[in-house]
Amino acid sequence: MQETGYETFSFYYDALTENVDYPARAAYLDGLVQKYLRSGGKVMLDLACGTGTLTEEMAKRGYDMIGVDYSEGMLGQAMEKKIEQQLPIQYVCQDMRELELYSTVDATICTLDSLNHLPGFEDVETVFRKVWEFTEPGGVFLFDMNTLYKHRELLGSQVYVYETDEVYCVWENALCEDDCTVEITLDLFQLCEDGRYRRTQEQITERAYVPEQVTASLEKIGFHVLGVYHADTEEPLRPDSERMIVIARKEA
Repeated sequence: MQETGYETFSFYYDALTENVDYPARAAYLDGLVQKYLRSGGKVMLDLACGTGTLTEEMAKRGYDMIGVDYSEGMLGQAMEKKIEQQLPIQYVCQDMRELELYSTVDATICTLDSLNHLPGFEDVETVFRKVWEFTEPGGVFLFDMNTLYKHRELLGSQVYVYETDEVYCVWENALCEDDCTVEITLDLFQLCEDGRYRRTQEQITERAYVPEQVTASLEKIGFHVLGVYHADTEEPLRPDSERMIVIARKEA
């Protein structure tokens, strides 16, 4: 059975991303936001929030959080955790290219290579415009993206296997001819009550871009790019950086 939209993947996303240190990631993002934010509020949008783990960490840091994701499965997991934690987070099911909010926000974060999942750079630019539209003057936009180096040297044509108590996952990558796109096939084997395994398959595509293309687009739309960093640091991007962190501000 082939499924799309991360609906099956959503049930096992947290277990398969246990290696992500969300409190440390939240502390890093919070530090950058506080350093560069010039608007007066604390409303933050977590774009492509997934199951809401990072959204919750930012809420604990005092932000009024809005989480947006287009996957109903991911948001279902987020809502369950929100109720359990009793956190005042607003979750909205939307495609980030069609973002519509009731009011502006002071900061937007978009992490874990979510922008790489869009079909092409025109879609990335559409998201940039939507975020600019709903950002307060002086507000910031902070996101990460996988780099071309990661796609070409680390992800491309590799196979990874993950096993938890709940699921066995085979993650197979294929680097496309354009040398920047990785086609990902996830085979998920779920243990059923009768002892047999149920297999589902999901397809994911990721595309990487050069930093200059990303920053030029932000500046064209009206953001002022404040930094492009290596991984979770404030160090300059390196040739072997696997992830770039970009922060931009909508000037008053």
